[in-house]
Amino acid sequence: MKIAFVNNGAYLYASGAPDAVGGAERDQWRLARALVTAGWSATVGVRGLIKPGDRKVIDGVEYVGIGQDHILMAWHKFLSSERPNWLFWECAYHLWGALVEIAKFAGANTIFHVGYDSDVEPREALVWRPRWWPLYAWGLARTDKIFVQHAGQFARLKPRWQSKAYILPKVCVLPGVVGDQVNVKPHGERERYVAWVAVLRQHKRPDILVEIARKAPGIRFVVCGGPGSSPQGYSERVIDELRATPNVEYLGHVPPEKAAMIISEAAVFLSTSDEEGFPNTFTQAWSSGTPVVSLGVDPDDLIKRIGMGRVARTTHELLAGLEELLNCPQRRDEIALRARKFVVENYSASAVVSLFERALNVRKH
Repeated sequence: MKIAFVNNGAYLYASGAPDAVGGAERDQWRLARALVTAGWSATVGVRGLIKPGDRKVIDGVEYVGIGQDHILMAWHKFLSSERPNWLFWECAYHLWGALVEIAKFAGANTIFHVGYDSDVEPREALVWRPRWWPLYAWGLARTDKIFVQHAGQFARLKPRWQSKAYILPKVCVLPGVVGDQVNVKPHGERERYVAWVAVLRQHKRPDILVEIARKAPGIRFVVCGGPGSSPQGYSERVIDELRATPNVEYLGHVPPEKAAMIISEAAVFLSTSDEEGFPNTFTQAWSSGTPVVSLGVDPDDLIKRIGMGRVARTTHELLAGLEELLNCPQRRDEIALRARKFVVENYSASAVVSLFERALNVRKH
C-alpha cells in the first residue's frame, strides 16, 4: 500500500533542518515514518528544496523534488507519476478541493486530517484567501476519509461527513526509552522553570505569557519561538516585551531537538493558546513526564479527566495552578506516571498505525 504527501516541512524535519517548524509538518513526517515501519510505501512531494526529479530516502520515506511549476500542475505530475493508493493532507487549505480532484484523476483516494478545531467549519477555517472557502468545503465533501484529533472536532463536523470520519491521534516519539526501561527525569532533579514553546502567532497568545510572567516575578519562564504570521508588528512587540521581562529567558527559534529538551526538563509546560486542535506540545510534554497547565485548551477534557496537569479559565487560576505544581515535585512525579502511561497506550507509532489502517480497511499482508 502506498501513501503520498505534499509537504516541504516534513522534509525539513526528516533532514534535521534547524529551521523546521510547524505541528502539521511534524505530524506528517512522523506518520510517514511510522507507516513505512509498518510495511507501507511512503513518498513526499517537495517543492524547491530538492531538484526536480531527484529522490532522497530518509528513514525509508522517499522525498521527491516536484519542481516549481504552477502548484496544480506540480501536484498533477507528482501524483500521476507516483500513483499512490492514498493522498494525505493536514489542515485547512483553500486549494484542497482542487487537489482532491487532481488526486482522483490520478487514481488516488484522499485523506484530510483536521488540524485546528476551526478546520471543521469551512466558512471560518481559512486564514489565507478566506473567500475561497467553498472550494475548501468542496474538498471536504469529496474526500474519501476525514481524520479528526478528538471527539469535539468530530461532533462539529457536518452530519453528512461524520460517516467517513474517524478519530486519529498523532504519532508521538517517546523520549527516555532505553531497551525496555523508561528513563524520565524525576521532578526532584529538574530545574524549577516553566516552558513555553510555540511560534509567536497571535492565537498562541504570547501576550498573555508576558502578562503572567510580570505578575509572577518569582517564577522563571523559558520561552522558545520565532516570529509568526500575525497582524503587522505583533510578533516584534511581543519579542521586545519578552526580552524586557527579567524572569523570562527568551531563546527565539530553536531547533526541534532543543525545544524537546527544554520541555522534557521543565517542571511545567504552559499553554496560553486561544485555539488549537490537539497540540503536539501536549503529548511531547506528557511523554517526558512534564505536566501541562493550559489556559482553556483541553481536548476531550483529557487534562482534567486523567489528571495530567491543570486547566484554568482565568489568568488568576492559571497562576495558582503553576504555583501549586511548582511547589510540589512529588505531585508532578505522580502526574508524570499517569501522563507517560497515557501517551504510550494511545500515541505510540504502533497504536496510531493500527487505528489508521482500521479506518482505511487496510489488511495486513
